[in-house]
Amino acid sequence: MSLTLKLSQRETAFNNEVVTRFELYNSLFQTLPFYQVKDTGILLPFFSSHCEKGAGKQASPTDIIESFFKKYVPDIDHREQINRMFRFIQYIERQVVLFDAIEDSSFNKLGKFDDSGNLQSLLAQATNSEETRAQISEKLKDFSLRLVLTAHPTQFYPGTVLGIMTDLIEAVKNNDINNIDVLLQQLGKTPFFNKTSPTPVDEAISLSWFLENIFYHAVSGIQSKLEEEFDIDAASSRVLELGFWPGGDRDGNPNVNTQTTKEVASFLRQRLFRCYYRDFRVLKRRITFRGVEKAMAKLEKILYKNANEHPDSKNLQGELLSLLQSIKQTIITDHDSLFVDIVENLIQKVRLFGCYFATLDIRQDSRVLRSVFDYSLKNIKTGIVKGYADLGEEEKLKQISFNEADFHCPSDADAMTQDTLNTIRLMQEIQQTNGEKACQRFIISNCQQASDILQLIDLFLWSGWEKDSLSVDFMPLFETVNDLSRAAEIMEQLYTHPYYAEHLKKRGNRQTIMLGFSDSTKDGGYLMANWSIYKAKVELTAMARKYDISLAFFDGRGGPPARGGGKTHRFYASMGNEIANDHIQLTIQGQTVSSQYGSVETARFNMEQLINAGIISALHPNHNDLLDNRHKALISDMANESYELFMALRAHPLFVEYLEKFSPLKLLSRINISSRPTKRNAGAPLKLEDLRAISFVTSWSQLKQSIPGFYGVGTALKKMKDNGNWLEIKELYRTSGFFKTMLDNCAMSMSKSDFRVTAYLEKDKKFGAFWKMLKNEFELTREMLLDLTGSTVLMEEYPVERRSIAIREKIVLPLVIIQHYALQKLNSSEDSELIEVYDKLVIRTVYGIVNAGRNLA
Repeated sequence: MSLTLKLSQRETAFNNEVVTRFELYNSLFQTLPFYQVKDTGILLPFFSSHCEKGAGKQASPTDIIESFFKKYVPDIDHREQINRMFRFIQYIERQVVLFDAIEDSSFNKLGKFDDSGNLQSLLAQATNSEETRAQISEKLKDFSLRLVLTAHPTQFYPGTVLGIMTDLIEAVKNNDINNIDVLLQQLGKTPFFNKTSPTPVDEAISLSWFLENIFYHAVSGIQSKLEEEFDIDAASSRVLELGFWPGGDRDGNPNVNTQTTKEVASFLRQRLFRCYYRDFRVLKRRITFRGVEKAMAKLEKILYKNANEHPDSKNLQGELLSLLQSIKQTIITDHDSLFVDIVENLIQKVRLFGCYFATLDIRQDSRVLRSVFDYSLKNIKTGIVKGYADLGEEEKLKQISFNEADFHCPSDADAMTQDTLNTIRLMQEIQQTNGEKACQRFIISNCQQASDILQLIDLFLWSGWEKDSLSVDFMPLFETVNDLSRAAEIMEQLYTHPYYAEHLKKRGNRQTIMLGFSDSTKDGGYLMANWSIYKAKVELTAMARKYDISLAFFDGRGGPPARGGGKTHRFYASMGNEIANDHIQLTIQGQTVSSQYGSVETARFNMEQLINAGIISALHPNHNDLLDNRHKALISDMANESYELFMALRAHPLFVEYLEKFSPLKLLSRINISSRPTKRNAGAPLKLEDLRAISFVTSWSQLKQSIPGFYGVGTALKKMKDNGNWLEIKELYRTSGFFKTMLDNCAMSMSKSDFRVTAYLEKDKKFGAFWKMLKNEFELTREMLLDLTGSTVLMEEYPVERRSIAIREKIVLPLVIIQHYALQKLNSSEDSELIEVYDKLVIRTVYGIVNAGRNLA
């Protein structure tokens, strides 16, 4: 089937299954009688149309709102106008959920036209050739995919809403109108946000919904299929692994402490045993034979006890597997293998998840760890020379002693020091109760030198850990453009350090390095960030191969392309053999969690795409993915050109003020969705370097300008064209998966931009020229991308995704207009009571805008 025909069929299916259904169910939704919503459902279509027309005329948000009420509801006062806007927001938030549910319910029908790679394509290749089957089997034995769920503050749907969505998806699949009706009513009455900010434990509980309801089933389903088709098993070849950051990630979050980590580790264990116990109850209804009574009774007792309030304080994985294996053997021997598949399914899950569910990663900033190390030097007999802190890096590496001690942090130490040293000690306890994999990774954020890693190892050895049994992997996180450029040099210092080399040997000569996409984009712009990470991966891979180290890259990706998101699997499929790709590890966060992993079907599809990308890129490498020196030079020139423009923008005297004044940046900290501050040094005045990348990108997306996702790209491409390199760039786009994916994701960011909303700023005396500068780069980038791709519209190659984005943008345009109306009012109002109301209006709109974008933040 040709690609054009597939795209046409997929677009037709999308129109029939998604667009038509949404129009039908949305009309039903707008007639529902919700609490205190007078005529809102009737007025909303008129309001949406009025906003669209107003934006088309480039009217200011204030003019659009005021003219709407003057025309349609002229007899209400300003307070009632605000009340109506809150009701519009309530409706639109739920319209977004309805569209999500309808789109997800059609996933299988749309997915069959997607040839971007899943397990079926791997199986098809294996069916056609036994040699290929053997190659895939061999590759799977040394391949892994690790998804790490993080507690970033853009996962706006609470568990109650996710549960309704799950039921709504099933009802839509079955065209169950009556059930859809009552579920929409439930949705209308269910709160979408918290009245207070969640604690880190609350975040862990919220995110664990996906572990329990999605990944528990999806991961085991994929592993089963792989074992069935290829020569692997979960005992020796675990293809899928899960990681978890809520409760372990304390970088910039003072609300995470040792007790938090302990509670989350315990919670994950208990929640997993509840999953096991539910499966056991199914098992118990079928395994009613003689000869298994004692093993079944003992198994039930263990699972029930640990699923409730009195868990055992030891790792029970071995005992569970032993009991299940004995039951399996009795069934095979004495009962004709009846229902043995149910037992095997539980055996496989116990092998996959052990007693921990997901590995709880610990993360802390290097500056905090250096401070704790300095404290320890003053309070522990370490054997390290006095004046160590004043030494240069080379001398420090020689002086670090790796002596063991059993130092217990006193209660009079500062909070950060207590947390760090007590958590290091806690990691040992967690490994003993939940298994080694439960908590075996320590990530050093903002890692800038080899001593950051080696000093942390000393902290472990001074906190009761022993050299010979230090079952922890130390992972540097390189984030800024400058740190990425020095990463290979730092790793060589570690690989050649006698103690670290010995430690790596005990850990199987495996090293994981984390790379941060979000901060590098904020630091240097979209092209420079992507190119810096690509170059760093090439250099780090060469360094690891030089010292015979098996390297895994852990990519800190956010939802949008500006934070490393977008069509992620295409990046992994386009890794040439210069880049280690045997182990794919990435964070999933924010709306990416619910949009790509919100159902078992979508989760399986997206995980299968990543597995397929890793396997195919290794077995059938595309020689075009290996960039030659000429292509590297061209991309480097473009990255440097865009970097200069982006840095000039950052240095512009109006840059931060513009973001503060016309986006909800200052109010993001009041959105009760995260335990984490929106910026480091929370009490200090706003500085760009303190602003978290997630807040930075979210603010631009709320402005509908997506600056971090495109700014500088147009100027860089134009330079290539002006210099006579355009045909080479077109060829590079056609042949290089890396370059194409990078620019396609840029086009996706731009498709979610709408400069009409802020067009009124063009005439602003202070900010007019600044706004025009941003708009000009947007228009230039669009012009150059269309020329490069030979398209008439952005994302022409992806018609379904383009249509989905357009519908979502149309749904939330009224929210965007309301937000900017409220911001305009805030910039001119002196009434403290109204200021508080406008603040709330802005805050409420943020939820729906991010949810609709699915990967905006």
